[in-house]
Amino acid sequence: MSRIGKNPITIAEGVTVVQEGTVITVKGKLGELSQDINASVTVTIADNVITFTRESDHKDHRSKHGLYRALIANMIEGVTKGYAKKLELRGVGYRATTQGQNLDISTGYSHNIVFDIPTEIKVVAETEKGKAPIITVSGCDKQLVGAVAARIRAERKPEPYKGKGIRYVDEYVRKKAGKTAAS
Repeated sequence: MSRIGKNPITIAEGVTVVQEGTVITVKGKLGELSQDINASVTVTIADNVITFTRESDHKDHRSKHGLYRALIANMIEGVTKGYAKKLELRGVGYRATTQGQNLDISTGYSHNIVFDIPTEIKVVAETEKGKAPIITVSGCDKQLVGAVAARIRAERKPEPYKGKGIRYVDEYVRKKAGKTAAS
């Protein structure tokens, strides 16, 4: 039984939720998001409260019940507060710069890596003397922010011996012991 799906969502002030058939559109100060809902889940919007019901207790219907409730809740939070992920470049000579919707990172390869960032996402590269460069990926779509941040991190994952690479700011990288000299 889906406990998440049973929880109603209260619509925050300044947010409009519109249902047109199976598509739910959420508009707020940070943007507009829409999600197509499966026919097995029924959405009811009344008095600034959204409730979800499923047509049966079938395993597939139960999972979609909680899924769509979580997606709509994330959409409402995204258009009011937004989402952000911070990445840190650890390594000698690792740099990051932004030019418009392009992110240019230098991570020890023979060439720089240039990312085309989607228009819905905002990327800021901060470089402070004596500290590792920080890339902040922000936007109103939680899934897209996470996907862009993961794509950037995948270019140079942190390695376990020296800890060099691109990592999330709060990420812990377990260090391994290197080879020891023969005695």
